[in-house]
Amino acid sequence: MTQQKASNPVVFFAGSGPGDPDLITVKAKKLLAEADTIVYSGSLLNPKLLECAKKNASLYDASLIDREKIYEILRDASWAGHLVMRLHDGDPNIYGATKEQVDKLQADGITCKMIPGVTSLLGAAASLNMELTLPGNTQTIIITRAELRTPVPEKEKISLLASHGSTMAFYLSVHLIKEIVRQLLQGGAYTDDTPAAVVYKATWEDEVVITGNLADIAAKTQNAHITKTALFIVGTVVKPRGYEFSKVYDPDFSHGYRRASIQPKLDR
Repeated sequence: MTQQKASNPVVFFAGSGPGDPDLITVKAKKLLAEADTIVYSGSLLNPKLLECAKKNASLYDASLIDREKIYEILRDASWAGHLVMRLHDGDPNIYGATKEQVDKLQADGITCKMIPGVTSLLGAAASLNMELTLPGNTQTIIITRAELRTPVPEKEKISLLASHGSTMAFYLSVHLIKEIVRQLLQGGAYTDDTPAAVVYKATWEDEVVITGNLADIAAKTQNAHITKTALFIVGTVVKPRGYEFSKVYDPDFSHGYRRASIQPKLDR
């Protein structure tokens, strides 16, 4: 028998934040409390968040099922008129494998809506009290990963990206940190004393923060037995030797919202 479809089936993709349950967005938490069907990233999601779900919600751990089964759950529940949520760790649009889910659902006439989340990089930066784009150091952030089972385009080799000398953040790669350091140094812009940090389970209660430089960060990380669920951040912003003050708040600087408080003297 053909399933009768809801007139406007919808699946919501939402980010849960980096780990601290209080860092989920208000919009995502509200949806979590109302959803009938929730497919969540069980391997990386803080389980305390699921306490916000209503008692009769159907919960599915995505880490235990494959792509096709996830799709079928989302499709069938939305066709049945349920409020459906695909709850990702961090932000669903960074290493979230959301495109393959959205395309297939949309091909079946299901509307997909995204709710952004706080990605783990921002959680790690907060734990380090660090500004990722610091005047006088860098105005660029490169987010990437090391190559293993998932290939990386040739033009995105770590040594090439490292030639910029900007802030670099590695997801899903801490188990390869020794090789990453080797390739970073090949880029020419970083040296052994370039600051670096590893943040394990950023914003979780059992968070671990390791700081150092490219000469010692791999050994420190391996000695701490950290092999997954960690961000690796490299760049002078981790421990700057100096930086420039923002022009926006400079008393000599005027912009569309404020005139300079110290006016320049005119020649007479």
